[in-house]
Amino acid sequence: MQHDRTTPAQIAAPIVLADAGMETSLIFDDGLDLPEFAAFVLLEQAEGRDALARYYDRYVAAASRLGVGVILDTPTWRANQDWGARLGYGPTHLERSNVLGVELVLAARRRAAATATTVVISGCVGPRGDGYQPDDLMSAAEAQRYHAPQVRALARSATDHVTALTMTYPAEAIGIALAAREAQLPVVISFTVETDGALPTGDSLGAAIDEVDRATGSYPAYYMVNCAHPTHFAHVLDPGSAWTRRIRGVRANASTLSHAELDEATELDAGDPVELAAHYVALRELLPALKVVGGCCGTNHEHVAALGTALSAGGI
Repeated sequence: MQHDRTTPAQIAAPIVLADAGMETSLIFDDGLDLPEFAAFVLLEQAEGRDALARYYDRYVAAASRLGVGVILDTPTWRANQDWGARLGYGPTHLERSNVLGVELVLAARRRAAATATTVVISGCVGPRGDGYQPDDLMSAAEAQRYHAPQVRALARSATDHVTALTMTYPAEAIGIALAAREAQLPVVISFTVETDGALPTGDSLGAAIDEVDRATGSYPAYYMVNCAHPTHFAHVLDPGSAWTRRIRGVRANASTLSHAELDEATELDAGDPVELAAHYVALRELLPALKVVGGCCGTNHEHVAALGTALSAGGI
């Protein structure tokens, strides 16, 4: 399917909002059951689609109040072969789910037209394994073959770009970037880091970005960091380095807990939206290219609205 793609670079405002912790928000704020932490199962029923529509509209409303654009991820972070198999989804059913996810965000874009808010549709691709603890690591070629069916399904829809969220090691990110390049679809790579600022595999953030760029001819449109608190990675950022300038987005946790602690937690740690916003303002000094701001686990539209307000004002 050919269509004009909208990118954050086309939005004149100095920041663009992204959505936040979709799965944790749907579970803890809306009381929904997500087996295997998979939001795409909601696409099967009208009630689930309505819940996702309400989720998206909250972020459009926040962006509209600030006069900025918003990037909305499709609910397809788990919509790949391994996670789909656990839920009884075969290849055809998964392809349909990815397309339905895009159509749902496209509907949110149409509703947003009344507010003149620009909505960028991001086809969300998650890791093959656990987003905190990578196992059975793939080579880049294996990762490309594995993720290609989902990327192709997203590319045939109205997706503006693919975002690979919670990437835990470079080779899988390379594979997704190569699959996106083959499908002629822009791609954003977002790494998650531990409390020491390194990837779960021990790779440094800078080395991971450099490795992906070398292997793909710098194909990713930009990089992000997600699923970590700003204090976990701010100390590794060097505003004068080339790799730091490749980071244009942050989708942080409000919680300062480690991934291991979050895995063991029985209650949601939503942190403080205003405090998180203050950390984003500080990050702007370390990330000269920062433009895309959203949240991850434990955050919702209130966190994103707070940090959008702080950054639009240039401070708190």
